[in-house]
Amino acid sequence: MAGRLGLFLMWLLHWLPLPAIAVTGRVLGRLLWWVNGGRRRVTRINLELCFPRSTPAWRDAIARRHFAAFAESALERALLWWAAPDRLRRLIRIEGQEYLDALAGQPVILLAPHFVGLDVGWTRLCLERDMVTMYARVKSPAFDAMLLRGRQRFGRQTLVSRQDGLRPVLAHLRAGRPFYYLPDMDYGPRDAVFAPFFGVPAATITALSRLARLGSATVLMVTTRREAAGYVVRIGPSWPDFPGADPALDALRMNSAIEEAINAGDPAEYFWSHKRFKTRPPGEKEVY
Repeated sequence: MAGRLGLFLMWLLHWLPLPAIAVTGRVLGRLLWWVNGGRRRVTRINLELCFPRSTPAWRDAIARRHFAAFAESALERALLWWAAPDRLRRLIRIEGQEYLDALAGQPVILLAPHFVGLDVGWTRLCLERDMVTMYARVKSPAFDAMLLRGRQRFGRQTLVSRQDGLRPVLAHLRAGRPFYYLPDMDYGPRDAVFAPFFGVPAATITALSRLARLGSATVLMVTTRREAAGYVVRIGPSWPDFPGADPALDALRMNSAIEEAINAGDPAEYFWSHKRFKTRPPGEKEVY
C-alpha cells in the first residue's frame, strides 16, 4: 500500500515544472541529511579520502549538496516515467551524439559513471535508439515494477538482471545494441583489481576491458550533468587502444577518466554515499 501511495505522489510531481521539483528535492535532501546518519557518515569519509587537501568546510558543503542532488534526481524520475517525450527532449539535451552515430550497428559500450543524473541519461538516449543495460532489484515490488517499466518506456530497451551475469549482455553487444554500463561501484573482490581512485586503492571490476575484448566493442564515456535549464548528456569520443594488454591498467584508466569527469563539474553530483572503498586490500583496515 505504501509503495502504491508513493507512486501516486510521484505521478503528481510530473505535472510540476522542473524548478518546483528541484525545490521539493532540496527540502527532501535536507531531511535525508539529518535522518540518515549512516549514509551521511559514508559520504563524509569518501570525501575526506578523495579530497584530503580540501578544507572540512568545503567537503561538508559538497556532502550536503550531494544529498540535495540525490533527492532531486529521485523525484525527477517522475518526469522520466510520465512526462511527454517532447518535454524530455526540451529538458535534456545531448552533446557528442555524432560519436555514437558514427558507430551505428557496431558493438559499443557506453561507460556511464554513477552521477545522480544516471537515469536521466539513459532515458534521453532511449528516445534515440534501442539499448541494453543491467539492473538490480529494489525491495519494494511496486517500485521495482515501475523502475523496469520506466526504463523500458521508449523504444525496445533490454534490461538484464545482474544475477544473470554478462553473457546475455555480450550477445546484445555483438548484435550492435549499445550497452549502457555502470561499473564504478564496489562489487567485492571477485573479478576485481585494486586500482587507485583519487589515490585510494578501490576494488574495481575488470569487466569493462573484458567485455570490450570479447565483444570487439568500442568504449565511449557518457556523463549526465545538471545545467540551468535541465540536464546535458555528454558523449565523449571513442577510447583509443582500449582494451590494453593489462586489465589492471585498463581499470586504472577507467578510474582516472571518472575522476576527470567528477572534477570537470560539480563534484556533489557523484554518488559519494556509496561505500566505494568497502573492499580493502589484504592487510588494510576497514574505512567505514
